[in-house]
Amino acid sequence: MSQEEVSEKWKENPMLKPRIEKVTVNISVGKSGEPLEKAMKILEELTGQKPCTRRARKTIRDFGIRRGEPIACLVTLRKERSEVFLKRAIQAVENRISKSSFDHLGNFSFGIKEHIDIPGTKYVPELGIIGMDITVALERPGYRVKRRRHAKSRIGSDHLLTAEESMLFMKEKYGVEIV
Repeated sequence: MSQEEVSEKWKENPMLKPRIEKVTVNISVGKSGEPLEKAMKILEELTGQKPCTRRARKTIRDFGIRRGEPIACLVTLRKERSEVFLKRAIQAVENRISKSSFDHLGNFSFGIKEHIDIPGTKYVPELGIIGMDITVALERPGYRVKRRRHAKSRIGSDHLLTAEESMLFMKEKYGVEIV
């Protein structure tokens, strides 16, 4: 199907138009202590939410990581907060996302090398510069049937989101160039 046909299909049936389920922002520092605290402070300033820590799954002696040691922080954004942050994050990568960043279910991820590339962010020498990974989960209305408690059900193959449809959605809504 062409882009015009898909757009027309979305106008006819609003249940087919994709939407953002969540945006997950992850900063992996690799060690606990002061670097992790700085990363958490940066993440809280960028998103307006308190980040939670992630612990190491196994010990890696070469890197000095012990099992159970906090080494990363993460924030999950939903609804308006996710859209506002995503607009700023996409500007940081110059409105370009690689085609290989999209998976077969329409979700995508990209990285930002320096957090100060995000518009509206000022450099604070005490905190330094840090990079982050951003993962965006897209869905269609009706995906709740797979998550609800009562009468949980599968989503039909016709209703699943494809990578091409999510690329088109990002082009239309956010003006993203797929490279």
